[in-house]
Amino acid sequence: MDDRELRRAAFEAAAVERILVLDGAMGTQIQGYHLGEAEYRGKRFAGYSVDQIGNNDLLNITQAGIVKEIHDAFLAAGADIVTTNTFNATEPSMADYRMERLIHEINYEGARLAREAADEAATPGKPRFVAGAIGPTSKTTSISPDVTDPAYRAISFDEIKDAYVVAAAALIEGGVDVLMLETVFDTLNAKAAIFGLEALFDDVGDRVPLMISGTITDRSGRTLTGQTTEAFWNSVRHAAPISVGLNCSLGAEQLRPYVAELSRVADTLVSAHPNAGLPNEFGEYDEPPEVTAGHLRAWAEDGLVNIVGGCCGTTPSHIHAIADAVAGLRPRLVPECPVALRLSGLEPFEVRP
Repeated sequence: MDDRELRRAAFEAAAVERILVLDGAMGTQIQGYHLGEAEYRGKRFAGYSVDQIGNNDLLNITQAGIVKEIHDAFLAAGADIVTTNTFNATEPSMADYRMERLIHEINYEGARLAREAADEAATPGKPRFVAGAIGPTSKTTSISPDVTDPAYRAISFDEIKDAYVVAAAALIEGGVDVLMLETVFDTLNAKAAIFGLEALFDDVGDRVPLMISGTITDRSGRTLTGQTTEAFWNSVRHAAPISVGLNCSLGAEQLRPYVAELSRVADTLVSAHPNAGLPNEFGEYDEPPEVTAGHLRAWAEDGLVNIVGGCCGTTPSHIHAIADAVAGLRPRLVPECPVALRLSGLEPFEVRP
């Protein structure tokens, strides 16, 4: 096996043996550097015609040292998996900054930086992995942005499919171990991604493991496009993801019932990376690490999760506390998970239609 195949095998083995820890909020860490327009642009884009402040993904090119430093901090805190700084590195989102021509480079560099950090931190007893993060994009295929024209769509299925494929191809080239479709609020967007990725995997001759993580918009327990957690799983299950999960929008306390619902129905690994509580009146997240970690430990003790981490507001301190909280606890048992069955020696698994 080559290095990539060895890492994937190690990922599967580790997921059976213990609860894996995902990293925390890249955006929160970037905010802590208080970067201005000049820092975002760097020398290369100093004369660019469009403001770039807030374009965090561009920092893979202009402030690579900072991005690598953030990965290093999460790995030092105990993260098994670091996610690439590529949440918005797709055509619909990069169009806001008129940086569409850089999509391949941003994703490739994001993967390369995370790969470098993970490889440096890895030891024989604790391998580290890289998840190529692909966010939901800034457009939806299911909802009209114009209340006066409900039938209008700002983007088509094929356009969103192609956007995901371009990003994913660069992430794979850059060395990610898995791809993660995260913060999915529109399942049709995710279906477009899955459709495109299947073709991409055929083209490159390599089926990259896929993590899918949706987001519950509010306490109604539904995504923005109206699906319950169980309906979301049933809509993406055909992709045979290595994990399915929930992230963002809610803190751990509020997210628990939906993680429990997903744990009940999913026949694959379950992941969850909640926010550091709910935002305060200033839009900031101030839930202490020990509180977030306490909730996630309870999830683990109740057998709900296989992969845990943090989303908005979570810092290396949160990840350190989470890693300590779940250390030694058994991962959720997935009787019909193809990974778990293959490695545990149980009966072969057959995917149901």
